[in-house]
Amino acid sequence: MVLVAGALAVVVLVILVPALLGLQRYVITGGSMTGTIAKGSVIYSRLTPVAQLREGDVITFAPPGYNTLVTHRIISITRGQDGKLVYRTKGDFNKVADPWRMNLIQPTQARYVFKIPYLGYFLALLSIRQVRMLLIGLPALLIAISLLWSLWSKAGEDVRMQEAQAGIDGARGEA
Repeated sequence: MVLVAGALAVVVLVILVPALLGLQRYVITGGSMTGTIAKGSVIYSRLTPVAQLREGDVITFAPPGYNTLVTHRIISITRGQDGKLVYRTKGDFNKVADPWRMNLIQPTQARYVFKIPYLGYFLALLSIRQVRMLLIGLPALLIAISLLWSLWSKAGEDVRMQEAQAGIDGARGEA
């Protein structure tokens, strides 16, 4: 029971508190930032105005032509021929820069704030229906067994008390 309560407290701290502080959560599934952010880590990012981004910042974004998010470091910010800022990124573990150069169209961008190593593996487990059912069902089963045991023990005590009382009453009647 204590373990379940502790796990629930961790989930609240890891998911709800950062959200209340305006942070976004991302699970790192690749190894391109190894050395800085390990695979399986959960990172928290804050939406930051694009004008405040600097070289060296780690951002989470959808690269041009991709539907998945990537978390990489900004290695250069230049101006394109049209005058717009052009960003170049690279994973810290990668030998070469990313093949794309991009404009950040949205007014804000998710910029890395902090990480919790290995937490992503736990969150990935929670995405499996059977694991969630086990985490909910096991404590419920333990509570049910505890209640049944308590009721059974109480009923047994009542029967013993009645038998003892009957024995006392029977002994009085014979005398």
